[in-house]
Amino acid sequence: MSDWEGDWQSVYPYLQDGTLDPVMQHKAEHGGKTAQEYRAYYETGYRTDVNRIVIDGNEVTYHKSGESVAGQYASDGFEILTYKKGNRGVRFIFRKTGGDEAAPDFIQFSDHRIAPARAEHYHLYWGDDRAALLEEVTNWPTYYPAALSGQQIIDEMTAH
Repeated sequence: MSDWEGDWQSVYPYLQDGTLDPVMQHKAEHGGKTAQEYRAYYETGYRTDVNRIVIDGNEVTYHKSGESVAGQYASDGFEILTYKKGNRGVRFIFRKTGGDEAAPDFIQFSDHRIAPARAEHYHLYWGDDRAALLEEVTNWPTYYPAALSGQQIIDEMTAH
C-alpha cells in the first residue's frame, strides 16, 4: 500500500462548490460533451461521503462527517479490466485483516498505472463484496493529496 500512503482529500467537495468548473470547461473544449454534461458525469463519478483518507502502512482510516473508521489491509492481488470503450485498467485489491467492523472488507485502487509507483491521485472502490466492486464503473471516488489547494488540483487535472 506504499504507493498510496499519505493523507488524501476527496475532490467531490470541489466539484460541489464550483471549484472544478474550470476543469469541466476545459474538458468541454477538448471533448464531446458540454461543461454541464461533464459536471453531471463527474457528479456521479466523484460522489462520496468519505472526504478524507489517511493511509499509514497497512492501515486505512476513512473520515466522514466528523467520524472515522479504520481497517488494516493486506494485498489480495490485482485485476485487469477491459471497459466498454475498449480501454483497460488495473485494480489493485486489498482485503481487510483487522480493524473496525464498519471499515470495508475490500478496497480497490485504480491510479492509471500498471506498475508500482507513487500515486499522484487515485480512484478508490470499497465494499464488502470483492467481485461486485470489480463491476462498479460509474462511481469512482477520487482522491488527491490533502496538501493540495483547489487551484493546484485544477492544474493537475487540466494538465492531462
